[in-house]
Amino acid sequence: MRAGDSAATVAVRREDLLKAAAAFEAAAQEAACNGHVAESAREILRALDCERRAGSVGPQVLQLIKPRA
Repeated sequence: MRAGDSAATVAVRREDLLKAAAAFEAAAQEAACNGHVAESAREILRALDCERRAGSVGPQVLQLIKPRA
């Protein structure tokens, strides 16, 4: 797999997760409007999980901070 293919796959995965989060948010709003608070809360948590996972898709960079002497 080439580097460009990997970046495209990451972008597609991130976009899919953000679309799912938007769908969960819409479902949460609909449930809240209908007075289903527990269902709304579950959908909000599902949306937040998708947003969290979208933020962590792809390579991760760990920065090390050197203390000053």
